[in-house]
Amino acid sequence: MSETEFLALAESALGTIETAMDRLNDEDLLDVECKRSGNVLEIEFIDNGSKVIINSQAPMQELWVAAKSGGFHYKRVGEEWINTRDGSELFAALSQIASAQGGAAVTL
Repeated sequence: MSETEFLALAESALGTIETAMDRLNDEDLLDVECKRSGNVLEIEFIDNGSKVIINSQAPMQELWVAAKSGGFHYKRVGEEWINTRDGSELFAALSQIASAQGGAAVTL
């Protein structure tokens, strides 16, 4: 995949995550605030001040996630972002992370 293709896919994923988090906030399921700066999306859980940071790494063609539970790398495989270590899918993993850090069961 070219760098241009990767950047478009990464931008789409970050936008989808930000939109989903904003929706969860609007629906009062989670009290979160999203901040976006270039290829970095920071999600802050207001109740406890914890954060999840997601950023794209163009040289590696990966999305990196930093959360209380650890750091994770996701590579594009077919139509999904797959964890390079355990094979989990990005949005499923973020649902678990957001549920744990936000204190409410959510699905992205």
